[in-house]
Amino acid sequence: MDASLTAPLPGPADPLGLRGQLARAERRRKWRAFSLTLPLLLFLLLTFLVPIGALLKRAIENPEVANALPRTVVALQGWKPADVPAPEAFAAIAKDLGGLADSADAGALARRLNSEAPGARSLVMTTFKALPLEGTTAASTPADIKAALLALDARWGETKYWQAIAKNGSRWTPDYLLTSVDLRRDAQGAVERVDPEQRVFGGILLRTFEISAVVTLWCLLLGYPLAYWLSTLPVRQANVLMILVLVPFWTSILVRVAAWIVLLQSEGLVNHALIDLHLIDKPLALLFNRTGVIISMVHILLPFMILPLYSVMTSVPPTFLRAAVSLGSPPLAAFFRVYVPQTYPGIGAGALLVFILSIGYYVTPALLGGPTDQMLSYYIAQYTNVTVNWGMACALGALLLAATLVLYAIYRRVTKAELSLG
Repeated sequence: MDASLTAPLPGPADPLGLRGQLARAERRRKWRAFSLTLPLLLFLLLTFLVPIGALLKRAIENPEVANALPRTVVALQGWKPADVPAPEAFAAIAKDLGGLADSADAGALARRLNSEAPGARSLVMTTFKALPLEGTTAASTPADIKAALLALDARWGETKYWQAIAKNGSRWTPDYLLTSVDLRRDAQGAVERVDPEQRVFGGILLRTFEISAVVTLWCLLLGYPLAYWLSTLPVRQANVLMILVLVPFWTSILVRVAAWIVLLQSEGLVNHALIDLHLIDKPLALLFNRTGVIISMVHILLPFMILPLYSVMTSVPPTFLRAAVSLGSPPLAAFFRVYVPQTYPGIGAGALLVFILSIGYYVTPALLGGPTDQMLSYYIAQYTNVTVNWGMACALGALLLAATLVLYAIYRRVTKAELSLG
């Protein structure tokens, strides 16, 4: 008999083998997709997450005193702040200052202590330049070194400078973050509010939120009707007009701010136009005040409000509004009751985007505003470029970051609540 006639028929495919092949194919597809996004993830890690981590770390890091005066910090352990330290502390600080590599290290130490005790900068630099102390040798006793330091500068007998050293002896400190919210630690380490005349950052933060809220409101009032008008036009016309909306994106912020300086000055085009129209008798003060700051920021940030609104409005069927009117609703009531609620996602996204961008603005208030119009980012730049206090600059940056995250969390919570109600 033919063997081919007696051979068993091929059975059905093994389901387990097929399932394994499908799983392997799915894993390969996911790995290919991940490999395509890996460069972007690495870019975000290196340019976004790592700098934020470094900022948060520097906001609580306090290395100047711990690195420059290790012996002095040890000598001050157990010291009572009300009394002048023992001679061993004087000997330790003379040895620590004498062991600094160069004046740059002494300058960093002096700046840090001066922020705690005014006058410490000149005290530290004078002592550093005078070392080794006159009349002392390697065999001098701590009492001799104490006498030499007091003879060099009597301020070494004041406890406030020693308190500043002892307070900042730890490498990690909450002082920068506390100062950013108008708090401080006293000599015993208890947290307290600073004196009323020194409470500046709370007012600066409120001013930042106030200016950002006003800019966001004006962007919404100006951007909503413009976005609605664009959404009612044919696609070709809307695209052409959208180019005019996007023109600010193609121009440098500095160029736009300089243009507003020309327009808003007392002899500028705006005041001349208002006088020629007989609307005012004398030029208005539109520059170097809050008005100029808000006008320029609204102009720069308006596209960030229009684009989210336009994208949402184009998805709203126009038949809804016509149906409400045909059922007897007045056009204005139908617009606010039927159309506007459907654009809430665009309003929320645009307002959040504009507000978050506003609270971090620096160039526009610095060039167009007065002393009372500067926002929190201005002081971050001051601490970075002028006073070279990186800890305080990073603490204020962390405060802005926290405010941004809180606002985003509130936005997400509100949108989720609206979706659940809907």
